[in-house]
Amino acid sequence: MFTFTPLQGALSESTASQSLLELDGGVKVLVDVGWDERFDVEKLRELEKQIPTLSLILLTHATVNHLGAYAHCCKNFPLFTRIPVYATRPVIDLGRTLTQDLYASTPVAATTISPTSLAEVSYSYAQTSSADHNLLLQPPTPEEIARYFSLIQPLKYSQPHQPLPSPFSPPLNGLTITAYNAGHTLGGTVWHIQHGLESIVYAVDWNQARENVLSGAAWLGGAHGGAGGAEVIEQLRKPTALVCSSRTPETALARARRDDQLLESVKLCIARGGTVLIPVDSSARVLELSYFLEHAWRAEVARDNDVFKSTRVYLAGRSIGSTMRNARSMLEWMDDSIVREFEAVAGAGGTRGGNSGAGGGKAGPFDFKYLRLLERKAQVQRVLQQATDDAEPRGRVIVATDSSLEWGFSKDVLRVIAGDARNLVVLTEKPNRSSGKSSIAWTLWEWWKERRDGVAVEQTSGGDTFEQVYGGGRELEVTEATRQPLEGNELGVYQQWLATQRQLQATLQSGGPAALEASADVVDDASETTTETEESETEQQGKALNVSTTIGQASRKKVVLTDEDLGITILFKKKGVYDFDVRGKKGRERMFPTVLRRKRNDEFGELIRPEEYLRAEEREDADGQEDRQDGNRQEQGFGKKRKFDDVGAAKGASNNKRPHLKRAISDEPEAASPDGHAGDELDDLEDDEEAVVGPAKLVVRSQAVSVNLRIAFVDFTGLHDKRSLHMLIPLIQPRKLILVAGAEDETLALAADCKKLLSAQLTSDSSQSAIDVFAPAVGATVNASVDTNAWVVKLADPFVKRLKWQNVRGLGIVTVTGLLLPSGEVALQDTAGPTNNTTVPSNNDDDEDASNKRQKIEPAAEQSNTLSKTAIVTTTTTTTNTTTTAIPTLDVLPPALASAVRSAAQPLHVGDLRLADLRRAMLGAGHKAEFRGEGTLLIDGCVAVRKTGTVLYGGRGGECQCLLPGSFVVQNQGK
Repeated sequence: MFTFTPLQGALSESTASQSLLELDGGVKVLVDVGWDERFDVEKLRELEKQIPTLSLILLTHATVNHLGAYAHCCKNFPLFTRIPVYATRPVIDLGRTLTQDLYASTPVAATTISPTSLAEVSYSYAQTSSADHNLLLQPPTPEEIARYFSLIQPLKYSQPHQPLPSPFSPPLNGLTITAYNAGHTLGGTVWHIQHGLESIVYAVDWNQARENVLSGAAWLGGAHGGAGGAEVIEQLRKPTALVCSSRTPETALARARRDDQLLESVKLCIARGGTVLIPVDSSARVLELSYFLEHAWRAEVARDNDVFKSTRVYLAGRSIGSTMRNARSMLEWMDDSIVREFEAVAGAGGTRGGNSGAGGGKAGPFDFKYLRLLERKAQVQRVLQQATDDAEPRGRVIVATDSSLEWGFSKDVLRVIAGDARNLVVLTEKPNRSSGKSSIAWTLWEWWKERRDGVAVEQTSGGDTFEQVYGGGRELEVTEATRQPLEGNELGVYQQWLATQRQLQATLQSGGPAALEASADVVDDASETTTETEESETEQQGKALNVSTTIGQASRKKVVLTDEDLGITILFKKKGVYDFDVRGKKGRERMFPTVLRRKRNDEFGELIRPEEYLRAEEREDADGQEDRQDGNRQEQGFGKKRKFDDVGAAKGASNNKRPHLKRAISDEPEAASPDGHAGDELDDLEDDEEAVVGPAKLVVRSQAVSVNLRIAFVDFTGLHDKRSLHMLIPLIQPRKLILVAGAEDETLALAADCKKLLSAQLTSDSSQSAIDVFAPAVGATVNASVDTNAWVVKLADPFVKRLKWQNVRGLGIVTVTGLLLPSGEVALQDTAGPTNNTTVPSNNDDDEDASNKRQKIEPAAEQSNTLSKTAIVTTTTTTTNTTTTAIPTLDVLPPALASAVRSAAQPLHVGDLRLADLRRAMLGAGHKAEFRGEGTLLIDGCVAVRKTGTVLYGGRGGECQCLLPGSFVVQNQGK
């Protein structure tokens, strides 16, 4: 059984992706935890309901559309971190930097508290309506994000893996997952899921064409895909179900034409002294764009192009340095041309790590000489201010996050450059359109399609024309979301809401303490010093968020909290209270504020900390030694051996103006010059904004911006086009086809085209059954189970003894020919007696269970002359009220039928026969076999065997006869 349910992104303009796959035995697989730029918590309600039943989670791409909600679910859904998650290493590392950039750039990602929950609090405490309160949930910190992504299990391409189930999942029964290259993004994955008879290929957002950095999808083989044979690889061929995305680009251009169009658009703008804004994501397609721009600048500067020499290129994102460091360490995941480029640089003595720009050596693939990385808002503002203050116009190119223009530095840049007609914004992908208010990128996309205020038609050096649409002074509403501390009544509402969540958690814990205790420990299971009193307000909030949905409205009248219910929080929630009675209390309130360490046990017993058993003088000596070590760290100079922690301490003690709370951290040490540029005034700039710590609210302000700049569109999405779909789907030959991740009109149109293609294929091959094409909506479940005729039979003991098993590539295979008998009948072999057949009933009226056992019939003396060589013995059973399923029996063929069946038996071919295997078999049989030409095997000098996609033919004297389906052509050479 296999059912498929899209949770997001089906028959919709939204590009968010979430899919639920349910297999036999209740095994549920969640593929992707996507979100869109609206960060609507209501779109995660169905996912929240499914969390206690999930077996594992698979991630496909490091984009917001595929894993944007992962950190939110880990933070706010307690059981989510107990579910095993699998992805490739690039998806893990780039997804971490993307999530850190997301939460550092906009407070909207933290989401607000549900108005329903606030309304319940107001009702319980007789307060005023709180519908206007936009109270924010506590966002995950950069450290928490790094910890969440460290829980993901990394996988490599083309390596089958049997995952472990979640603690609340049924057994997986041999489920196997395999990752294949999907193109589109670095580490992007096409998942192959094998479970019993079900072979499922999940391919959403893939690209068959090779690009500058990324190789194509692995449908046709090759090292990472893109370059291979003319047939789909065996592992992805003929799946029982293919889940494919229907979203295709608006205009499908070849890579060279696409690159020329973008470069020509940039060249025209910077030639007139304008600023080019290219909004892009911060972890996926940014690699393709940054690589192209860097190498384009290298080529133009080498030609002494003055326009490009005087133009600066900037790459802006709060975690863009970490993204590029990760990219430099993952060259083996990229296209072979990138690997060869790096090997050439390394062989020529070039440097790696971003130092080539300053030193003048030969630069590697991602060692930027002309791209300047900007990771702080103050740096972006200074670059924009320089563009305004320049007496002579000077071109600038800014590649900034995010592509939606709803968060990140791209919105700040657009607000400044929108009023100048010399400037240009280049959209690199069709924007996402979610319910509610349209994003800024979608509005500009609509203006580009309308072409209301005129169009400038330009031409590339290759002769292709492209259009740039004038803004025409139209008004664009730009919103700015900020995080502000709570004031007045808002703080009381938030505290009461938090107390309510804790009370609900305590109520739920009384019904299932073991489950809640396990979910609480999973947040930081590796820490041995975590205590209940050390847990912050945000951690307590995150553990209790979805408790209210469990309790429901029925418990609303029970949450009116008294002083006893408030517990230790009464000390800061009520004025004039300075004491708290800890007698008879449990948990963190029983000995406040004493710190209690959680006991840790392993298979050998309770862990012992030796430092707790030191004598007083030993503890003083240990403390003194630590003080002396701290003093020595300050005295260590250049050239002395230092520990890694000492280096970090020295950096922290230096006069570093960068506050750690204002930037997304990385698990790697920060390089002094991540982009290879020498230090300049931009390095000394720091953000003046103070981070709001603690309870906060969301404040959104709107601003009308007059748009006079030009709008262009160059498709850099890197997705498959319709031609690739029409070519590959018939080659994949799926039994069921499920189309998701696309708008309603394009999905239904593609479904109709696929039905025609697959119907034409069925006409040529009448042995196949009809292929179903599904296009489910969000929340709709389709049954895509395999149409396989499977029977359950009993094997008779004499039949089992005659089986001869063969090992074919790790599988035990046997060909059987037998006599299928109804339930309760047994074929007896006897050489005595006449040749006629007789059916002999057995009398077992006194035994009700006789029908379930094999009957052992001894012929009576009076029946010895009437028994045949083959006798069918029928058992009779007593009629009861219980109905049981009758299972037929497969027994040995009688000698009279064996010869007839043997002459009618047809050859059976299992697997994909190769010419090398056939040559080995022919040599083993005493024949001469050698390869002649490409794909031709010559046997005994007279028979040529050639592999084709049709059938195997053989013959003598010009006559041909079909022998085996689908493998070879055998030609008589006339010898």
